[in-house]
Amino acid sequence: MSSNARKEFYPTPVNQIRKKEYPLLNSPVPPSSLFAAVLSLTSWVETTYLDHAGTTPYAKSLMKDYCKMMQANLFGNPHSDSPSSLLSTEVVETARHRMLRFVRADPAHFDLVFVANATAAIKIVGEGLRDHGFWYGYHADAHTSLVGLRELAASGSRCFFSDEEVDDWLAQGALFHDEEKSKAYMTTIGLFAYPAQSNMNGRRLPFDWPARLRKSRARAKGNVYTLLDAAAYVGTAQLDLSDHASAPDFTALSFYKIFGFPDVGALIIRKEAGHVLLQRPYFGGGTVDMVINSLGDTWKATKQGAFHEALEDGTPAFHGIAALSCALEVHTRLYGSMDNVSRHAGFLATALYDQMSSLTHTNGRRLCTIYKGKTAEYHDRRTQGPTIAFNVRDNQGQWIGKSYFEQLATRNGIQLRTGGVCNPGGIAFYLGMSPKEMRENYTEGLRCGNGIDEMNGKPTGIIRVGFGAMSNSKDVEAFMKFLRTFIDQETSRSPISKSQDFSEKAVLPEKNPAAFMSRSSEKAVRTDDPVMTTRKPTLDKILNTLRRLTCR
Repeated sequence: MSSNARKEFYPTPVNQIRKKEYPLLNSPVPPSSLFAAVLSLTSWVETTYLDHAGTTPYAKSLMKDYCKMMQANLFGNPHSDSPSSLLSTEVVETARHRMLRFVRADPAHFDLVFVANATAAIKIVGEGLRDHGFWYGYHADAHTSLVGLRELAASGSRCFFSDEEVDDWLAQGALFHDEEKSKAYMTTIGLFAYPAQSNMNGRRLPFDWPARLRKSRARAKGNVYTLLDAAAYVGTAQLDLSDHASAPDFTALSFYKIFGFPDVGALIIRKEAGHVLLQRPYFGGGTVDMVINSLGDTWKATKQGAFHEALEDGTPAFHGIAALSCALEVHTRLYGSMDNVSRHAGFLATALYDQMSSLTHTNGRRLCTIYKGKTAEYHDRRTQGPTIAFNVRDNQGQWIGKSYFEQLATRNGIQLRTGGVCNPGGIAFYLGMSPKEMRENYTEGLRCGNGIDEMNGKPTGIIRVGFGAMSNSKDVEAFMKFLRTFIDQETSRSPISKSQDFSEKAVLPEKNPAAFMSRSSEKAVRTDDPVMTTRKPTLDKILNTLRRLTCR
């Protein structure tokens, strides 16, 4: 990126923020670190972090403020009434209120249930509806955790393979193509779920579906609730629930996607819909006012106050929840607003997308096959998040294996994600895999993360990069520099197949990409160097490194 194309969106320039708050993204990683031990790195490597869709790094100030708070206070179990317990209760309730305000949700109309992560939030909804015998509709862009709810839907399920199918359903009210099935679902509770943003390629889906559903023929024919998976969206966009009449009934998210820490999630409940979750069969400590447990009588009285009182099973993660106020304060001080983050990350993603799209081999073949939604545009933050999903071809049009690509990226300090990325519908659609092919691939040995990169001429997964609040133009430049090393590469082997054991050693092509220069040392890290093989670190080595680091 040229210097005149670098824009600033924050109160303080992003490079200054990185230097102060994210030292591990600026300084080379030493071979003595735990990170190096896990990856068996033998030389200093500077980190280019491009897996913000997975999680974003946490700020140094956040950890300092959190440690200071923990050292200065005594927090007890919030289910007690001791002074330390009351302090924990106050901290948890303050965090609950602040996080609702953060997503512009009025506490008069919404409640927030603290959970482990977005998946746990989704599971609460499924468990709450299970005994209603509900039917389930979900979008093909759904994360695996959303897809999993279909197993609880006693009245059947349907996958909507496109936005147009959802629009048709809202207009016509017919969930199933079979008329008898469609009649049956009219008499039962229904749930429609979809992601705010695809975790695979960052495509953003319509936010008006919940409001349209409440006015649609589909809602008129049955009591239908909506579940929005906002986990991939909230890290780089402002979740806005200010209009309770048009908001989803249930919204799932994970706070580590936004702040990097703590590892806490939430289920945000629209109070008009919350009652439907209270018939779940399971109850945990803290969610009931009385339990009878005798031979002839089993009975419970679920708490009748706020919804979170009836749904937060057991002791909440009060130490982690306590960090949320610190996280929000630091995030606001550094970045100003989520809109600033959205514009910043979107600008970088657009710059990378434009450059990747133009990469070709000298024979004119494109280097990258990018999987972008047909309605998504990187310059439009309403339709596209700062995530790019793609695969790479050599100069003969053959696929370069994603596992091979990731190994070389890791050796050059670039962290990204490869594989099916827990998005079965997106993978099937963009890679052109039929259900029959997927079953055959499984029978032939394909498993999640086992390094089989191509079957029957098709990739088995994708490469994913994404930007976050503290990404900068150097991340774009470093990745582009790495990508260019694949130009004019001719792969003398097919990508890793089921007959090769990738976990022991990478099989390198005879003709390799040109040497890639590490930004930190400016020493060439050649892809034909023996050090490029992947070695499994021993458990003892990792534990010894941990002991050394924690005993300083």
